[in-house]
Amino acid sequence: AAVSQLSLVSANLRDTVKITCSGSSYGSYGWFQQKVPGSAPVTVIYANDKRPSDIPSRFSGSKSGSTATLTITGVQAEDEAVYFCGSTDSSS
Repeated sequence: AAVSQLSLVSANLRDTVKITCSGSSYGSYGWFQQKVPGSAPVTVIYANDKRPSDIPSRFSGSKSGSTATLTITGVQAEDEAVYFCGSTDSSS
């Protein structure tokens, strides 16, 4: 499914950051973190709101309608990265 998301977010340390991604209201979203261009992305959220065990709890995800949101609560310096979303459309 095609998705669109905000291209740039600026934040200060300990801010709460929200990144949104719009696409299909069907299926589920995942969020991925890429710290080094060309490196393999790391999954930070899958199935809309599930967090892998090795990802800090400050990362959370939600979905409302066709919009998914990645929230980083209390952002840290090491969170500087490119974040992108993906959607699995289960409507077909």
